[in-house]
Amino acid sequence: MRLSIRQNIPNAITLLNLFLGCVAIVCAFNGLLTYVPIIVFIAGLADFADGLAARVLKVHSPLGGQLDSLADMVTFGVVPGIAMFQLLALSFDPNPNLMDPRPDSAPHLWYLAPAFLITIFSAIRLAKFNVDERQTKGFLGLATPASTALVLGMVAGLYSDRLGPIDNRMDELILQPSLLYGVTILISILLVAEIPMFSLKFKGAGFRGNELRYFIIFFGISLIMWLGLASGMIIIPVYMFLSLANNWVNSLRHQTAY
Repeated sequence: MRLSIRQNIPNAITLLNLFLGCVAIVCAFNGLLTYVPIIVFIAGLADFADGLAARVLKVHSPLGGQLDSLADMVTFGVVPGIAMFQLLALSFDPNPNLMDPRPDSAPHLWYLAPAFLITIFSAIRLAKFNVDERQTKGFLGLATPASTALVLGMVAGLYSDRLGPIDNRMDELILQPSLLYGVTILISILLVAEIPMFSLKFKGAGFRGNELRYFIIFFGISLIMWLGLASGMIIIPVYMFLSLANNWVNSLRHQTAY
């Protein structure tokens, strides 16, 4: 299959997403966890830009679709699993040395391994999305960028200095093993759950029909200006709550209509 330079522009942007995901993995395993949310945020912009470039240039190819899924698997599947792994390591030992083979030198790896449930269920999620024709206007289950934003929001919150007097308490909360295991299980379930989640694809420019989208965008921007990337640990739960509330309201409307 031969593709022109114009057709390969979106693919090049997709590969930038993959490249940044690989860099984030190296940072996570080399004591540079604080850089991971920033790198993945830029990768997320690339993930958005490749689709935008394909639409603007009017170039679509099966190769591009496959590359996009593979890049997303690394950036939004492997990276959040590793980030959760490192958070769990920190929750058991403030100064873990995961490269030391002695059993008493670091938390037992089996205590940390459940973090990769996020990676496993992200793979299932992405595979389902590729073959599910129902997810053109919305999502069924939590999208992998959203689950990644939640995990990396916790990472950013751990190193943030924008929370003022509650900084220390927030650090203690984030590094509670029970919370980390709970978030891991919740994310894993929601990634593959048949629960409708609204997307940010607008139905025209009007407010009617886009209320939730406008709210989550303005709420998100406001929170990012205050907390930076740590805002992901608040924005994503609010997004999930609004999706569930929207489903309930739509269900009531449907029952009333009949």
